[in-house]
Amino acid sequence: MPRIPSRRNRLKDTPVVGLKKVLLAAPRGYCAGVDRAVIAVEKALEHYGAPVYVRKQIVHNIHVVTELEAKGAIFVEEVDEVPTGSHLVFSAHGVSPAVVNAAAERGLQAIDATCPLVTKVHREAVRFARDDYEILLIGHEGHEEVEGTAGEAPEHTTIVGSPDEADTIVVRNPNRVVWLSQTTLSVDETMETVRRLRARFPNLQDPPSDDICYATQNRQVAIKKVARDSDLVIVVGSANSSNSVRLVEVALEYGAKAAYRVDYSSEVKQEWLDGVNTVGVTSGASVPDELVQELLADLADAGYRDVQEVKTAEEDLIFSLPKELRTGRSGKQDPRALGGRTSAEPAGTGCND
Repeated sequence: MPRIPSRRNRLKDTPVVGLKKVLLAAPRGYCAGVDRAVIAVEKALEHYGAPVYVRKQIVHNIHVVTELEAKGAIFVEEVDEVPTGSHLVFSAHGVSPAVVNAAAERGLQAIDATCPLVTKVHREAVRFARDDYEILLIGHEGHEEVEGTAGEAPEHTTIVGSPDEADTIVVRNPNRVVWLSQTTLSVDETMETVRRLRARFPNLQDPPSDDICYATQNRQVAIKKVARDSDLVIVVGSANSSNSVRLVEVALEYGAKAAYRVDYSSEVKQEWLDGVNTVGVTSGASVPDELVQELLADLADAGYRDVQEVKTAEEDLIFSLPKELRTGRSGKQDPRALGGRTSAEPAGTGCND
């Protein structure tokens, strides 16, 4: 597993024609759903003591998972790995009713850390299935979020993985179809998939509100602006983080000459900086800001000390904690228990993967 470098001056300051600078995208990093999920595991450990079990990765970030493991969290693939009666946290990506039922059958004390925006999509799936619509779920097959949403109405749901797949989907009744989507997709690619679906099914219904989460959209808008002026874009985020991978794709599509994803600054290669004047930097929605700061420190060693923030939106949303964790052992309510908004939160600490 790659780790944060312990020594400095790893990257060298090689000469380029012109000035060196960093364009730092904002918003970036933690969204409200990720923040809520990570705090949920930390507070569960405080309340109940270690170990606390978590089904799948709480969020898709290797650093966050490693840090929580060190505090006593145990990550499992399925509920049958959890000892009867234990505390189990469901990840930010959500789970199907079958998983909820399996946990209950084992007598597990479940804490639901599903991002509220994912929960919204689950409720839409239930409602449309009840009204006998066929749900075309745009998303990546095998992703936990897609599995959870599809599990709400498996007999009514068809997964559409790409615009090309939209051209071959077969439906029972083209007059009763609706599209929903994974919350962490590329906005542009999703809209292209919808366009191609609607060309085949003119009566395709839209979801009641946008399924792609505000944080995913905000980070894509910011990197679009950064990419057009960047020779190189570096996205901090894990390989299984859908929104982080999308940021690399969006950067390349919108003008970056090169773009790479890294878990840690230690993965940045010296040759990436050859002839580069401007480096764009951002991070996925499940990335703590300390990893971005490590990257900025390494880039400063390489001569990129002029950091200019490119801000395209403000984020101040805080989601309420799971009900089991809203009060501490003393019975006092946690100050962020019921969520809300705060203008004091810095960009990047306030949604999912």
